[in-house]
Amino acid sequence: MNEQAPQEKPALKPKRGLAEQIKAEHGEDVYRCYQCQKCSAGCPMTFAMDYLPSQIMRMVQLGQEDELLASKTIWACLSCNTCSIRCPNDIDIALVIDSLRERVLQEGKTPAVENVALFHRYFLDNVRKRGRTFEGELLARYQLKTGQAVGNAALGLRMFLKGRIGLLPESVSNKKAFREIYNRVEKRGGEK
Repeated sequence: MNEQAPQEKPALKPKRGLAEQIKAEHGEDVYRCYQCQKCSAGCPMTFAMDYLPSQIMRMVQLGQEDELLASKTIWACLSCNTCSIRCPNDIDIALVIDSLRERVLQEGKTPAVENVALFHRYFLDNVRKRGRTFEGELLARYQLKTGQAVGNAALGLRMFLKGRIGLLPESVSNKKAFREIYNRVEKRGGEK
């Protein structure tokens, strides 16, 4: 029998203060997480994640910033808030994950999921223009840029015919109020 020696993993290098930084910036105390795993049990995207939401919380507690920022999980998260709703300690887990995505972009790192930063930028541009998304424009821009437009044209047509994608964009009714809110978010350090 030919047995192989187990591969030795490099030592973990925790970054002290990650949990404290997230609490200071976003108000979420990840140390309240006691690993009940309700967040992971309810998450609809675990099939696409390299770490479960409960593991993300534990890694934040332990300061595993390098692994967190390189993970696919933070980009696979839909921000559906199922994890946050299920948390018995009222931790906004989706917000913690979102703060990790922000960190990746602020530090100029490459997201672990291809083209997600491009989609993120197009989505925010789309919302900035009208106060809500116009899926037709968002998907057209993204798919033209990534070279997927031809392959997905039939799908887009079917979605249009079923009323899932509108022909014309809708805007918020009070554009002035929306612009003020958007400007306040930008001043607080939101996406620019």
